[in-house]
This record gives sequence, structure tokens and C-alpha cells, in this order.
Amino acid sequence: MREIHETVLVPTPVATRLSDDVVRHGTATPGRVLLSRRVEGAWRDVTAGDFLAEVRAVAKGLVASGVQVGDRVGLMSRTRYEWTLVDYAVWFAGGVTVPIYETSSAEQVEWILSDSGAVAVVLESEKHAAVEAEIADRLPADLRVVVIDRGDLEDFRTTGESVSDEELEARRTAVSATDLATIIYTSGTTGRPKGCSLSHLSFAFEAENVVASVPEIFTDPDCSTLLFLPLAHVFGRIIQIACVSSGVRLGHSPDVTNLLPDLAEFRPTFLLAVPRVFEKIFNGSRQKAIEGGRGPIFVRAAAVAIAYSEALDSGGPGLWLRAQHALFDRLVYSRLRDAMGGKVRWAVSGGAPLGARLGHFFRGIGVTILEGYGLTETAGATTVNRPDLLRIGTVGRPFPGAAVRIAEDGEVLLAGPHIFDGYWNNPAASAEVLEHDGWFHTGDLGALDDAGYLTITGRKKELLVTAGGKNVAPAVLEDRLRGHWIVSQCMVVGDARPYIAALVTVDPDSFPVWKAEHGKDAAASLVDLLEDPDLLTSVQHAVDDANKAVSKAESIRRFRILPVDWTEAGGQLTPSMKLRRSVVMTEFAADVEALYS
Repeated sequence: MREIHETVLVPTPVATRLSDDVVRHGTATPGRVLLSRRVEGAWRDVTAGDFLAEVRAVAKGLVASGVQVGDRVGLMSRTRYEWTLVDYAVWFAGGVTVPIYETSSAEQVEWILSDSGAVAVVLESEKHAAVEAEIADRLPADLRVVVIDRGDLEDFRTTGESVSDEELEARRTAVSATDLATIIYTSGTTGRPKGCSLSHLSFAFEAENVVASVPEIFTDPDCSTLLFLPLAHVFGRIIQIACVSSGVRLGHSPDVTNLLPDLAEFRPTFLLAVPRVFEKIFNGSRQKAIEGGRGPIFVRAAAVAIAYSEALDSGGPGLWLRAQHALFDRLVYSRLRDAMGGKVRWAVSGGAPLGARLGHFFRGIGVTILEGYGLTETAGATTVNRPDLLRIGTVGRPFPGAAVRIAEDGEVLLAGPHIFDGYWNNPAASAEVLEHDGWFHTGDLGALDDAGYLTITGRKKELLVTAGGKNVAPAVLEDRLRGHWIVSQCMVVGDARPYIAALVTVDPDSFPVWKAEHGKDAAASLVDLLEDPDLLTSVQHAVDDANKAVSKAESIRRFRILPVDWTEAGGQLTPSMKLRRSVVMTEFAADVEALYS
């Protein structure tokens, strides 16, 4: 068993409750730009004083509508300014925010609202209102429904006039640090989602210690970030809280199809994303280079960026490598940075393993990705790479005040004041993962190196045992396989089978470029080319690269390309892009059998 504890930097968070940050900035530095929001196509700054006034107005409306201290309020919306506004307004009113993914089905919405006992729900649009209406007869008749796009938040300014400043402040301060701030329902790869109960202290402790440990990101007067990940996910939520706590200018991009123009206009200094976003940036840039006749230049530039970054960890790049890097910085890297707004120096990656190749590539072009690891149950990250403590290919060391332990069976255990209080209405499930001394069982497998850096190697429940008795963690292979530009999704199989195999889906954005590269008919569909020798060879190259990470007994022996991609809408992926293995095994059972026939 190995264990590491990181010394705490902020033992007692400044924010007793999360709403304290809004009050502090709004009264001490009311003219400071705290957020920016899109209004009629243009970015408009929101000062700390203005934000405080808006939060109070919405909070008064919630109080006037009947929300009491401790009441749960659902929030279903895309990532937009009003999400943050409502979140803090609920806390001002003494309530508990219950996020709901805006893509959730009616059945999922019903479960979350019913299980949490929500007394009100804030919806973004009439589309979401229609989902609520579909299940209205199965929800409490007195559930208050607020629709943002219907102007209901503006109406709160009138309805909330009956609530005095003194009454609102009494509501706000009635909440203590250990009281519940939110119930976040896991997206659920199996079974019904469980509600993770997180206190104000959990978020405040994590946010303030993370900010203190990476001052390069959060303390520059010009620092800013543009959120585009779902705020219903803990990853986006903790960054929102860290930005409001530290005063970093925060913007929102609700439509990822408009992300590049938003980045160009907003010009953030750091980004947060899941690995798939970074893969898309890399693959998209490669495709554009190929279409523009500059494919070989990009391939060489990528190789130089990776080599340059690797050299930084082993004595520094030599003269020839520095010269090549300077040339490609003018020809290629500067364009990639411009596509991200031109000012991005740092990025934070979480939700899944990034992979060393992408980590080195982005550092090589001038955007250092700080990969971290955590779960909903840990209020976000528990380990994170830092500018001064960076080891690409790992998920970093514990952030200040956190601890990591590797159990005898390889499971990763986490501890610290940020760990959740348990699952809402589910003491049995809580007891399964929380030790009496506070250690949380993640269900993930991992290893700590001699310097205390953590590497995640798989999930305990996903461990495959072949017919020959070999234990195989599929995540190692899958992460490498998904890193290839032609691959969208994949799933490794082989439990109780004679060898390891894989189902593979083709990236729909990369497929047209692949056809052009290989001289295929532009009108040919994926179904037409499923058995094409060139496509099989391309995927085989991806498989061969993935197999380099494991022993021969663990390697993928056969694969099968599927005619469709896996998506959230199709039910194969969760809203946080995790694979629903049971769904895939059921839907593609015949394809799995074909791998062993």
C-alpha cells in the first residue's frame, strides 16, 4: 500500500459559504469585471457590483416564490451566464442547487427532481419546459417552474420586491460551511444516477487550495476563461466556483458549434476541456492542413512539438531542435494558438486520461495542459499537475490538503475536506465507498510513482479476465486507440474469452478526409467501406500503436469496425462522454460474437 498527503495551503477557506465570494467582490471591488456575457451578439462585461445586485434580485424572487432554507432547486440549462446567476441566487436564498443535464430524458428529469425532493426547477427554454410538462403528473403539483427564456428571471425583480435586504441576508447567512450546497447526480453508466451530496466547505476548500497551488492561472490580473463544458458536471462547476472565488473573468459558450468564433472574440488565457476536445483540435488541424496541401508540414511540425516538449524533461532541446521549433512556431503553432483565441497559455484536462502524446504536443505548441483527476464525489479534482510540478502522462500529485492511497488490490482511495458527505437518500451506497476515517473508494485502479504522481490504469469493475486467466484493464488500450485521428470511440472486450478484441467506430469528421487521402469515392458511405483494405489497415495502425502500451497477452488480436458511431443521443455514451458498456454489449452482441467466431 502506498500513500501521499499534500500539505494544505488554505486550511480555512475565506468563503464560509459559497455566496460569500459574491458579497466580498461586490462590496470590496464593485467595479471589477467578474463575468462577461453575450448580449445581442457582443460580449458585455458584468462587474462584481452588478453581479451581486442581479444575484440578490433573483434570490429574492426565489424566496418570494416559497423557497425555504435547505430546499432543493433543480437547474436544467446549457452553459450560459444565467446558469451561474441562478446557482449563486439559490445559495443566497439558502437553497441547494440540483443540476440536470440539458440533454436529459424525461425519465431522468423525473428521477432527479423526485429523488432530490426539489420544490422548484429553473429551466432554460420551452424545449425543457416541454420535458417537464411530459412528467408533470408524476411530480408534486406545487412544484414551481421557472423558464429563463420566457423572462421569468426578469419577473423575479418585481415579485421579489416584497423581500427585504435584511430578510435575504438572514436567509443567506443561516447556511453554514458544512451545510449542503448541491446534489449532483452522476450520469450513471449503469443503473439510476446517484445524488452526490456536496457541502459549501467541500467546494470552497477545493477551489481556494487549487487557486493557491496554481497562481500562474488564477492570479494574473488579465486572466480569464470561457466555459463550454456542461455546468451540470462537477468539472465545469468547480472551475466556475474557483473563478468567482479568485475574481477571474468568466464567460460562457452554450453552443459548441460556435466555440471557435467565441474563443476568437473572448480571448481566454486558460481553458478547461475533456481529452476528446483536445483530440478534436489536433485532428481538425491536421485535416485542415491536408485539405490545404500542407499535410506533410503539419505531420513534421507535430513531431517536432512532441520532441521539443519531451526534451524539456530531459536536459532541454538541442540547437537543431530549437531551430525547427522556432520555424514551425511561425508556420503552424501560432495559428493553432490563434484558433484558441491567441492568449491561451494553460489548459486543464479532466474526465478521462489525456495521453502523453497529446500532452507533449500541446506543450510543444505553447499551451501547457495540466491534467488532473477526480470524481463527482470529490467535488472535482483531487490530483492535478501544476506548472512547477508537471509530469506529462500522469494525473499529477494531490492538490494541497488532499491525500491519495493505493490499496493492496490497486484501487485508488482519496481523502480530504473536499470529499462528499455521501449519496443522497442512499446510506447503503454511501457505506460501500466511504470508510469511517474518511477515505473514499473511487473504484479506479492506479499507481503512485516515487515522486507521488498518480497514474490511472482502469476501473475495477471493468477489469477483464480472459479465459486464460489474464487480467486486462481496457482503459489503457481504449485511451490509446481513441487517440488516433480516424477513431471516434472503441470498446475492448474479452472477458472469459480466449483473447482480447475491440469494437471500433470511425470519426465522422475525419472520414471524409480519410477518403480523400486514400482516393476513395467522396460519395461512398462508411457502410460501403467497412471491409475496405485501406480502412482496415488504417485502423490496424491505431490498434498496433495501442498494443505498444501492453503485454502480448493483453494486446488486441482482432477488431471490428461498426457502421455507426456511439453518441449520447444514441444512448451509448453518458452526458460526460463515458461509455455505457452494458448498452454497447447488448446492442452489438452479434458483432462481439463475430470477433470470436
